Amino acid sequence: MIAPPRPRASAVVDPRIGDLGPALLALEDGSVFPGVAFGAPVGAGGDLVVNTSQTGYQEVCTDPSYAGQIVVMTYPLIGNYGRLMADDQSVRPWLRGLVVANATAAVLDDARQLAALLRGAGIPAIAGVDTRALARHLRTSGSLRGVILEPGTIDEPAARRRAGAVPRWEDQDFVGLVSPAAVTEHGQSDAPGPLVAIVDFGLKANIVRSLVHRGLRVRVLPHTADVAAVLAADVAGVVLSPGPGDPARLDGPVALVRSIIADGRPLLGICLGHQIVGRAAGAETSRLRFGHHGANHPVRDVELGRVQVTAQNHEVQVVGASLPAGSGFHVSQVNLNDGSVEGLRHRDLPIETVQYHPEGAPGPLDALAVFDRFAAAVRRL
Repeated sequence: MIAPPRPRASAVVDPRIGDLGPALLALEDGSVFPGVAFGAPVGAGGDLVVNTSQTGYQEVCTDPSYAGQIVVMTYPLIGNYGRLMADDQSVRPWLRGLVVANATAAVLDDARQLAALLRGAGIPAIAGVDTRALARHLRTSGSLRGVILEPGTIDEPAARRRAGAVPRWEDQDFVGLVSPAAVTEHGQSDAPGPLVAIVDFGLKANIVRSLVHRGLRVRVLPHTADVAAVLAADVAGVVLSPGPGDPARLDGPVALVRSIIADGRPLLGICLGHQIVGRAAGAETSRLRFGHHGANHPVRDVELGRVQVTAQNHEVQVVGASLPAGSGFHVSQVNLNDGSVEGLRHRDLPIETVQYHPEGAPGPLDALAVFDRFAAAVRRL
């Protein structure tokens, strides 16, 4: 692939942000994209993923499920509405780097600019890349590792070598990086609402808000929590959160979920949580060719016949054909773009899983009924 000409800094980075000089994005297949640095003055590598959302860059940056990934935003203007602290999905950004076409600033307050969020967390960003051409390249080649080099480092052969040396996504423990060490509780402790436990594999704040909004009290547990903590006597239901990484690495959580299934309490698995339930049920998981990232994925509910548009961020699918007939689980929802599994339900137990993000943030809110069904199941217990 022929490298495009180097962009002019003032044309791709808003002067109110301030650029850090020329930079390179290099891919493991040898492709190099010149640009202008505007994040932290460091380099970083990871798997490239393409996000097609037109809004929600703040939520994407602070979503723990993007840990280890360089996110390519195809929408041409990123940074054009600022940042609201209350919309952060976790305590910090987790992505490895950000790639945009144009970095702009709609606010004068530095603290509310996207660039300030990235710089404060030590995350590089590069503007001036033809992100749609890059997205087409990735759709042709499949997932690729890449690296954003430090500002001013424009040695293309060295950049290609560094891209090829980025560790494989499958070989890294991201859940251990993003999951908290302490237990926290949310909602009114003196309220009569049922208590649910969330096992945090990379939890987004909007999941907690969605449950509390439905009158539930929430206890967030680290991914290392044991059966006794998750299935404490006061817990009426369990949620397995989204998160980053390959579920094939998570033997401990899979064993935990087998115990939760056997217990019979209401269980909701979201994204990585869905994949863990699938593996606990005996199904296989496999990596998708380029994953699902963005806020426009159509999903059909097999039982209800309803189609909803969903927000997604995952690299792995549950292989529906591998689901054992005697597991009690069946495929409940499918992706209309590629036919992949988007949900599981148990025939007898109050268990549902979804591959997408029903809480949105960013994205459509078509799937909020997932939380309604879980809350109803908890109250029926």
